[in-house]
Amino acid sequence: MRLLVSVSTADEARAALEGGAGIIDAKDPHGGALGPVSLDTLAAIRDAVAGARLLTAALGDAVATDLEPLAQAYAAAGAGLVKVGFAATAGDAGALLAGAVRGAGRAGAGVVTVAYADADAGAAVTFDTVIDLAVAAGARGVLVDTTNKTGPGLTSLVQPGQLAAWVSRARHAGLWAAVAGRLSADDLLAVAASGADVAGVRGAACDEGRLGRVTAQRVATLAVLVAGTPSVFQGSP
Repeated sequence: MRLLVSVSTADEARAALEGGAGIIDAKDPHGGALGPVSLDTLAAIRDAVAGARLLTAALGDAVATDLEPLAQAYAAAGAGLVKVGFAATAGDAGALLAGAVRGAGRAGAGVVTVAYADADAGAAVTFDTVIDLAVAAGARGVLVDTTNKTGPGLTSLVQPGQLAAWVSRARHAGLWAAVAGRLSADDLLAVAASGADVAGVRGAACDEGRLGRVTAQRVATLAVLVAGTPSVFQGSP
């Protein structure tokens, strides 16, 4: 399992690298679960990472607009994978995701499709349907997260057996599976036990919570916990 740490600045990216993060993820925590950073900020984070780790970037939640140019721009700015969420899509989720896949692909990148364990019942894409959507559109991976960052964490919303079955189904579909959503240090071993390829954190890596600052010391503590867990991550660009 790889530890993904979400950062909002180049300084945080350097701290995450120093602490031993396996993947650096560009995200603005003030913008919600998938708040995108600016393209300039992404470029600065890319320069700080300097190819030492896979760099991913959040694009936000899909709305009824063309994601193709947005995905292409973020991929061209340095993201090897871009993440697209589906909290409450106003439009054809399949068409929106396919556009993101085309755009990212033009810059040599891939797409991760995101669903939320705490999504409203009327959400266009759910924990149960996101894998089929990702396969149909040609995405490289799936992520289950939480949209409410003050509510219950992922491990309180999804039972261990359910999470393990979801991870297994994603793998059999040719996708890699990532898990996030207010994960604490104590949650990481449980996530590893599910067989997940990636565990994503923000708040656990920060002083003063997810709106605080990522520190190398906190990342190092988390990295020690995931060290030695089985690594089946596939599809790194």
